Amino acid sequence: MEINRLAHRMRAEGRSVIHMEYGQPSTGAPAAAIEVAHRVLDQDGLGYWESRELQVGLARHYLRTYGIEIEPERFILTCGASPALVLALAANFDAGDEVALARPGYVAYRNTLKALHLVPREIACNETTRYQLTAAHLDTLDPAPRGVIVASPANPTGTIIDASELAGIAEVCRRKGIVVISDEIYHGLSYTEPAQTMLRFEPGAFVLGSFSKYFSMVGWRLGWLLAPAEHAGRARAFCGNMYLTAPSLSQHAGLVALDAREELQGHVETYRRNRQLLLDALPTLGLKRIAPPDGAFYVYADVRHLTSDSLSFCKELLRDTGVATAPGIDFDPLDGRHHIRLSFAVSTAQIKEAIGRLEPWFQGAAGRLAPSSQLT
Repeated sequence: MEINRLAHRMRAEGRSVIHMEYGQPSTGAPAAAIEVAHRVLDQDGLGYWESRELQVGLARHYLRTYGIEIEPERFILTCGASPALVLALAANFDAGDEVALARPGYVAYRNTLKALHLVPREIACNETTRYQLTAAHLDTLDPAPRGVIVASPANPTGTIIDASELAGIAEVCRRKGIVVISDEIYHGLSYTEPAQTMLRFEPGAFVLGSFSKYFSMVGWRLGWLLAPAEHAGRARAFCGNMYLTAPSLSQHAGLVALDAREELQGHVETYRRNRQLLLDALPTLGLKRIAPPDGAFYVYADVRHLTSDSLSFCKELLRDTGVATAPGIDFDPLDGRHHIRLSFAVSTAQIKEAIGRLEPWFQGAAGRLAPSSQLT
């Protein structure tokens, strides 16, 4: 947020800024979704509503994508995936319960856990495990946590947990009675093998989904919690008390977006090109310690040879080049001071422009940086 505020101040001053700090698509909602939204605005009163048609559409989406049959009633429609995370945590845990998660990881996991008086049990991960939790990590925890959050593809790294590792994680969790919360909001954005849903290995998992990323509907605030049948009623009761319903207009548009596959795959191909351009450029920037992203639209790069203060580093980079990036301390309060995250969800033209600005800056960075910011 601090980097974003600085970027907007610079833009207001007339500077050219490329926003690679946020994980939001540069593309808009599918054309058919926008068209139906215009029509609905004239015809619908847009009251409190949970769309049965959208729940059925999501069930069809899971059958088509993963080959798994889901009862539509298990989909709890939410105002984006963030409330879905709150519902999953509130429906499963009591104050003081420990929930394991990877470090680095999405900042809101840690903060939401603390807000609900739960205890984050962060597991340090690095490039040897592609910054992902493993079954071995979980199996060594004693006592076992009450729950675990897994994310594949992950933020900030874009790495995917392969099927055999997901199966191993599921086995450990069943054996130790650990509740699995699987964040799958970046599904559909894969550049190697498609991401597998945790439901294939643990049918009792709580799954978070969203229209924000693959469907390019960030501002529409529409997501879902896919809960086990025996827990769906409890989670829906929390939703009714805390959030009421997802936006009616967004539910109408989301139903149409589910079938806009050809247009959405075009977006994925844009991100695929952007990813490759960035990966090809990283050696010229001196950024060689990464886990190449399998999905999402992020590169998480180690910059410890240049700084031990990633926030100051990102500010200086932004002021000098107009390229906004995210400091690693958002995702890892300890080792994140040595990392930055770059989002390639912008347009291909902006990726090329950003690389042109970054290359000379990084090539001269070691000589420009003050000794106080160097890692000793």
